[in-house]
Amino acid sequence: MAEALPRGAKYVVVGAGVHGLSTSWHLAMELEATGRGSGADVVLLDKSGPGAGATGIACGCVRNLYMTEALHPILRHSVDVWMHDPVAFGFQQVGYISCGEANQAEDYERMVASQARAGYPSDLYVGKEGKDFLKAIWPDFNTDSIDVVLHEKVSGYAGTLQAVAGLAEKCRQHGVRIFSGVSVTGYRRANGTVSHVETDHGAIACDVVVLGLGAWTPQHWQWLDLPMNLDVGYRDGTSVAGKDMWTYWRLLEGEVYTDQPYVTSNGINPPIVHVELMNTPVHDERTGREIQDNTYVYWKNGNERMDRPGIQGGTMPIRIGPDAKVEPYGHANDLYQADDWFADYITAAMGMLMDRFKGHRGNFRERRNGGIGAFTPDNVPIADFIRDNVYMIADSNHGFKMTGLGKLVAQFLVRGEKSVDLAPFTLDRYARGEAFGSGTTNCPWI
Repeated sequence: MAEALPRGAKYVVVGAGVHGLSTSWHLAMELEATGRGSGADVVLLDKSGPGAGATGIACGCVRNLYMTEALHPILRHSVDVWMHDPVAFGFQQVGYISCGEANQAEDYERMVASQARAGYPSDLYVGKEGKDFLKAIWPDFNTDSIDVVLHEKVSGYAGTLQAVAGLAEKCRQHGVRIFSGVSVTGYRRANGTVSHVETDHGAIACDVVVLGLGAWTPQHWQWLDLPMNLDVGYRDGTSVAGKDMWTYWRLLEGEVYTDQPYVTSNGINPPIVHVELMNTPVHDERTGREIQDNTYVYWKNGNERMDRPGIQGGTMPIRIGPDAKVEPYGHANDLYQADDWFADYITAAMGMLMDRFKGHRGNFRERRNGGIGAFTPDNVPIADFIRDNVYMIADSNHGFKMTGLGKLVAQFLVRGEKSVDLAPFTLDRYARGEAFGSGTTNCPWI
């Protein structure tokens, strides 16, 4: 840390992942636009550096495949953020294609209608139309079990390393002061208001604190003396008493080398593909054993992170529970690496779905693939004040899909104008009986 930590700042943002970076950059722009300050009023702290947590190892997918309709407008804002400077952020607006079975058709119809209301254009194909649509892009696609196809036209992905570098550079261009290698150790409070952020390099006086902490959220939540359990009421009338405020999930993503560049029939970068077939098992290509009784995979071009052509993809995360060892994070943590079956599963599923991937188990990139996230009680982001002057963005590992939160939060904090699109994500929704999903939901993505 070359520059000395300041003694005070109007805004102190903790965590330089995608949310801390996006919020800091947008705070700087809002302060400039309103004449209420400049980027110099924003200090961004990270104990390691930009992108050191989940942001730096994620697939970077930007998609709107959610049954939770309140998320659809946030994705519209997020795409606007990525398209502000797609070159700097490495954003590839290739689209997102999700494939399902006939029993998902009604859900897909509702999603398409909600996305349209949010100004997020997508197309729905059912039956033979969907199969023909897939075959036109990937002639070797096995469409036997697929009955419904959703094509999100404006979705895509951001190259994680380039996105982090680009967002950090936007912050610096607007005068935000970024301090890496500074660990927050607590908060000095008086009557519910944080007066100082305590760090291992001294205390910083502040007017407003913004938290974008990812897997470290529960630790700071405890430092702020907030409850680790709460009663949660859901919109469907169900409820859960004493539910864990935070639940850790282990992420399952990795890379597979390809013998030829991964392109469409027209030779261009393909859309992200997501296939969810609950009635189609995945079998090991070599032994025939059933690996899983369902198919849930997604993948995209992964050349940014690889030394030769390949793809990056994953499957459903694995629940850990309310306690986890956050550090060392990611690939360095022996406890949370991908299971042995993961490489078999993803390569077998890919080979089952596209002929070009048959026999690719030996092409799985054998390296450490690990990361964890802290999820909210209903697995939907929280964006709200949690103390009088402490605003938290807890994204439940929706990450790159939620960069628009930084834009909306900055507008709210500087202008005092709260977007209606932020309203569903307040913390008090649990007490009001407006949590998303159901008390019986086990899936982390709703």
